[in-house]
Amino acid sequence: MRQIKFRDALREAMSEEMRKDSTVFLMGEEVAEYNGAYKVSQGMLDEFGPRRIIDTPIAELGFTAIGVGAAMNGLKPIVEFMTWNFALLAIDQIINHSSKTLSMSAGEFSNPIVFRGPNGSAGQLGAQHSMAFESMYASIPGLKVISPSNGYDAKGLLKSAIQDPDPIVFMESEMMYSDNCEIPDEEYYIPIGKAEVKREGTDCTIVSFSKMMKVALSAADELAKDGVQCEVIDLRTIRPLDIDTIVNSVKKTNRLVIVEESWPFGSIASEITFQVQRYAFDYLDAPIKRVTGADSSMHYAPNLVEAYLPNPTKVIAAVRSAL
Repeated sequence: MRQIKFRDALREAMSEEMRKDSTVFLMGEEVAEYNGAYKVSQGMLDEFGPRRIIDTPIAELGFTAIGVGAAMNGLKPIVEFMTWNFALLAIDQIINHSSKTLSMSAGEFSNPIVFRGPNGSAGQLGAQHSMAFESMYASIPGLKVISPSNGYDAKGLLKSAIQDPDPIVFMESEMMYSDNCEIPDEEYYIPIGKAEVKREGTDCTIVSFSKMMKVALSAADELAKDGVQCEVIDLRTIRPLDIDTIVNSVKKTNRLVIVEESWPFGSIASEITFQVQRYAFDYLDAPIKRVTGADSSMHYAPNLVEAYLPNPTKVIAAVRSAL
């Protein structure tokens, strides 16, 4: 194993797939000459050249449309958004075109494309640069949604996403690009749609994903000091959802707390809550608890950012209220 940064794991995933398959290319704002807004594509222009590492204008709708069309015609684009907040300008191309290509063509055209970039809050960025979009895209048939919590998973899942025949929404976190991670020297893939139990436990199940996994694991560590052993599950893939892993855990612990950054209404936590009560209602010894972002826009002031987001204290309180 070797230690690299989260951003380097993403670059390795893209570069390895591009070396094997000449139809894979990367496009987006500042991905080439500037080496990426977050240096994820550092050095890729030198290796692959300007025909495969393509700088675009600040025109998300336009370059996303080019990517969707390219995918329909045999190429495998990776479209990088500087932030998923900016991808709202391309939502027609993602939702109304890419996700529906296979269905509307009666299976004649697939759309093997990866839309990727940072998602959610990243410090004091204000309301228009801090939204977490997993639940919105996960509600769309035809899209697969991935949100990794660490560099190891990010590399293996991104490699699988590039090879997948369907459009993939790949959501990273700006807060994690500099995180260290351990990566094996040999090539590896992580299957899409499979959650991972990060910590075994018997008293309560905590489910989370992306950077909120740090919050969940920190809360579990604190609770363990008082003898409360939580089982922590990292979803990794939002859609397709690995509900079996969650249900099997709830059957063991009889309690569930779900932690996510986004708003509570229409959230991933809402969908998980419904499915768990459908498949494991008789095993629940307490109501399912949710710890989410506040039901408001993200504010700029640091104290309001802290109040808005989930934290270990909030998760610990939710677990204790379920015991």
